[in-house]
Amino acid sequence: MKLDPSALRYLSKDDFRVLTAVELGQRNHEIVPTVLVERIANLGRGDAYKVAKNLLRHKLVHHERKKYDGYRLTTLGYDYLAIQALVKKGLISGVGTQIGVGKESDIFEATDEQGRAMVLKLHRLGRTSFRAVKNKRDYLEHRKNFSWLYLSRLAAKKEFAFMRALGEHGFPVPEAIEVNRHCVLMERMAAYPLVRVRNLGNVQDVYRQAVGLVARLAQHGLIHCDFNEFNLMITEREELIVIDFPQMVSTSHPNAKMFYERDVRCIVDWFHKQYRYDDVDDAESHFSFETVVGRSAAGLLDKELRASGYDKECEDTLEDWRKASHGDSGSSEEEEELSNDEEEELPELERAALDVTKLEVG
Repeated sequence: MKLDPSALRYLSKDDFRVLTAVELGQRNHEIVPTVLVERIANLGRGDAYKVAKNLLRHKLVHHERKKYDGYRLTTLGYDYLAIQALVKKGLISGVGTQIGVGKESDIFEATDEQGRAMVLKLHRLGRTSFRAVKNKRDYLEHRKNFSWLYLSRLAAKKEFAFMRALGEHGFPVPEAIEVNRHCVLMERMAAYPLVRVRNLGNVQDVYRQAVGLVARLAQHGLIHCDFNEFNLMITEREELIVIDFPQMVSTSHPNAKMFYERDVRCIVDWFHKQYRYDDVDDAESHFSFETVVGRSAAGLLDKELRASGYDKECEDTLEDWRKASHGDSGSSEEEEELSNDEEEELPELERAALDVTKLEVG
């Protein structure tokens, strides 16, 4: 379902009470019984029915009657709850055009009352890996509830924590402004995706920046795990910015060396393919995993993040999902196919107009 933020203007407080009631009920129910929705929302049966009918019309909830009468949130309903929360906090006043489509995220422009341009990233875990997870369900047997919305919320929480920590340690990343449910609000950078840049003024310098960032992350105890041309932005001054952090792991991860070497290899291959550049000094040997990790910084970021609230349970849950959807290699055939086509799907940021829908939430 495509996000249409304009419908937010027509939702009442009761609409959001029922949406919130369904969200709360889904902590213990896949389908929330209608009577429980009425009780949590503190609405009578007639009033709750009218509200639910309106939510169904906007496709914000799904109604089921197989075992019993009940509701569950749709992805669109979860979007509205997150956006409404950001509006009520005064962080955004409008949502604009969609400026990016990732394997498991949708990216929109947003603005506040002062006209500051920001980026709103909505995580969509499961969009490309649902079939893979169904076929490898044993990874998640011990989970009582396996919800794409819950996993998307964990991914957003992880991305926000990592982005903020990296920014505080001087890494070139967007400023992390806020996280709510599966939504991350961040600074909009004056930069373009590297995948769309055909020519560089100083190829060697940009290449050194890229492999240097992979090594610097490892020195701080982190592996990006998806460090490639799709997740690098470049400014007009040819300075790189790193984005997309939900898949990051610690250098203590059992497959850390493989993930690290894959990140380096992605950069080497891209610069050879796109810019016909080959490193005569052999960056892969110079930035070997053993050498880089041996120069690790004193305060490792992976440990700092665990101490700041990004706990082991969150990490373990996302790790189970990663194994179920991608296998131990960290990628799936479906994702590889999408990556090959992703360049065609990415809108041209320089042409995307800030067509903002003003939001008025009661």
